[in-house]
Amino acid sequence: MHVSPEAHLANVAHGLGVFYIALALMNSIAALYVWQRLKQTGTAIALTAFVALLAMVAAAAMGGMPPEMPAGVKAVINNLSGPVTYTLGTTVLLVVLFVGRKFFSQPLVAWAMLNASLVLMGLSMADSNFFSIVGKPDNVPIVAMIFLVGYFTWLATYRAVQNDERDKQGLPPLEAMEDEKEKVLVWPDLVYTELICMVALTAILMIWAILLQAPLEEPASAVKTPNPSKAPWYFLGLQEMLVYYDPWWAGVVLPSMVIGGLILIPFLDYNKKGNGYYTIAQRPFSYLVFQIGFLDLWITLIVLGTFLRGPNWNFFGPYEFWDSHKVEALNNINLSDIFWIKVMGQGLPTAPTGAGAMMKLWYILQREWLGFVLVIGYLVALPPLMAATVFRSMFVKMGFIRYMLMSNLLLLMIALPLKMVLRWSFNLKYIISIPEYFLNF
Repeated sequence: MHVSPEAHLANVAHGLGVFYIALALMNSIAALYVWQRLKQTGTAIALTAFVALLAMVAAAAMGGMPPEMPAGVKAVINNLSGPVTYTLGTTVLLVVLFVGRKFFSQPLVAWAMLNASLVLMGLSMADSNFFSIVGKPDNVPIVAMIFLVGYFTWLATYRAVQNDERDKQGLPPLEAMEDEKEKVLVWPDLVYTELICMVALTAILMIWAILLQAPLEEPASAVKTPNPSKAPWYFLGLQEMLVYYDPWWAGVVLPSMVIGGLILIPFLDYNKKGNGYYTIAQRPFSYLVFQIGFLDLWITLIVLGTFLRGPNWNFFGPYEFWDSHKVEALNNINLSDIFWIKVMGQGLPTAPTGAGAMMKLWYILQREWLGFVLVIGYLVALPPLMAATVFRSMFVKMGFIRYMLMSNLLLLMIALPLKMVLRWSFNLKYIISIPEYFLNF
């Protein structure tokens, strides 16, 4: 149900005030730490000024006038939130963070980025459309997990950058230091730690259950399904892949290849560095493949499916109302249709009525020849070309079999964003379309 902006502000004003107060207290502690421990007076003064600003914002929110994201900014963000921009933008962001990891992994820079994201969220929560999606009880833990993924990614990168700098100086990694190699006994150290975590987590869950309503809906009915009907958050990546591939490929083949690729890592990995300690410079290829696969091709798909996919599985901006009557005409077309109908100006090759199985197969091959050439060239011809150029040293170290396994798994992983961009940019449905045998790619 759509809520008027005035009613929404009245409902969230007090909560946003508490949010800004908590943010001010968090930065007060940070300012004290920077001043006392790091002896950085200038940074401490800047944090103190930020705390004062947050205090004024909190007072305004408590008074019923929380600051909002400007309407022009929301319109720009909605217009830029198309699927192509989202996919390419997250990829570019990952590349920028990787290239500038020495700068972005600095604690104060990371703290500034965290504050910026929290302030952005506070301003956005004043928008009723944004709040209706992010504030849903079953979406709140996903928001929390996004911040947790960001924190642990930063922590690992921070340790890796430190170790890479130590390696340049001829020093051992931090994990090899004597104070890092201290043994921890299962009893009582580990058991006590687990007990404390269990009690703390139980308390958090109890508070969570009191503050947030359970995301229960009406009893399931075959005649009335939710719109949008979404899988659990951990399957939203698979549900998004079903838009671009056949169910057997997106739901069976690709997940099996992911599991098989993870199993093959010990066999494919020839680089023995980085075992037991964080590093990026010693394992750049492995690091990039994992980060692109996990962050860019999995986490971003979960975020997309949770917050940007609305009714009828249409794409909505973060500040856009989820209108179930929104209709987007998508004339998806196969590659064979583009070639035969648009380029050649004739109909698709079709087997005559009563033709045998071999004759039907011949017409299918004739109809889909371009798709077969592209797919075979992508998976068969491209790996040797990469072995002769960018992956030459890797091919020498891995050998033919290991290299072909690795390169094909890598190309299949890259095929997902390529297929997504082709669908969104050119409405390309399938490169190979053989509905007679349920074989589409």
